[in-house]
Amino acid sequence: MANQRDARRIAMALPGVTEAPQGFAFSVENKGKAKGFIWVWQERVQPKKPRVPNPRVLAARVANETEKAALLGVDPDKFFTEPHYNGFPAVLVRLPAVSIAELRQVITEAWRCLAPRDLVASHDAGPAAPRARRATRSRSAPPARKAAARPLRRAR
Repeated sequence: MANQRDARRIAMALPGVTEAPQGFAFSVENKGKAKGFIWVWQERVQPKKPRVPNPRVLAARVANETEKAALLGVDPDKFFTEPHYNGFPAVLVRLPAVSIAELRQVITEAWRCLAPRDLVASHDAGPAAPRARRATRSRSAPPARKAAARPLRRAR
């Protein structure tokens, strides 16, 4: 059984993720814009009244309508939708019905849908690859930049 604390922990462990200052929503920046990939479901409790947050349900982006249909067909006790999300690539997830492992998979896939390709690639490479890259850059990048910059200045 998962809850919002689990969702927050999983989302914030992904690279480039920020949490909204108000409400329960997480986004990743892509091309200078924050792209929301999970958020609390705003439920219409009473007709013609404002929607209210339902902390037991999470809305999560999916890649496309085909993936949405596949998730909805897996287990209707875990995944569902409502008319508000018709034509929009997102599913609603009942947190008490999913395991933490399932929630991790849903959140990670939602993040993948909107994260920049290079961020996804570095995440897929694992934790060792970004550290090694940073160490290499900090030791060798400045001299290489200076050496490369000098010939360009002389040629101009």
